[in-house]
Amino acid sequence: MTAAAGGVAASPDVVVDGTGLLCVTLLLRLAGRIRHAAPGAVIQVVATDPAAPLDLPAWCHLTGHTYLGPVPGAHGDCCVYALQLSADARPTREDAPWRAIAGH
Repeated sequence: MTAAAGGVAASPDVVVDGTGLLCVTLLLRLAGRIRHAAPGAVIQVVATDPAAPLDLPAWCHLTGHTYLGPVPGAHGDCCVYALQLSADARPTREDAPWRAIAGH
């Protein structure tokens, strides 16, 4: 992984393609793809849902991962957002990664 200007990784550890997905499905795909990724890994999410710039930072806040922001010019006409996985992330439901697991 190499950092670009502004701290966003130019070559991420994982890319999640959410082209054409609504954020609910995008979060399901994202959670599945990062399940076994190491803490500190930088993830880039390709998203076309207009709610992604709101939903991804909110999901990072819920889970404890770090939202790094948009990645300028990374994937043609699609928007790309970066986040970094936290070692002490809060677990979420596997079937609903936008819901924290009670008691954690």
